[in-house]
Amino acid sequence: MTQPMFALSLGFGGVILATQIAFANAQCDTRDKVTALLADRYGETRRAMGIAGTDAVMELFASDATGTWTIAITLADGQMCLMASGVGYEALTEDLPAKGEKI
Repeated sequence: MTQPMFALSLGFGGVILATQIAFANAQCDTRDKVTALLADRYGETRRAMGIAGTDAVMELFASDATGTWTIAITLADGQMCLMASGVGYEALTEDLPAKGEKI
């Protein structure tokens, strides 16, 4: 019983480590070059943005035509780094729950 649990734990550890390595190697360039790449290659445009810490802005780019999406961080020095991307983008607009209502 302990051997399968140990093997399963190692498997989960490997998945977590691989995820960390993938996101640690973010691709960065100037904001102009990255936004041009997202527009030209994937047809993505900026759909949302938010402040990310004291010196960065998070931006979500997506395409209705291809369904692709990308999350990028723009730093104060003008560098933009791709942080995550995927498929199946769907724009949502949801009302906030009434005060005191459980989500």
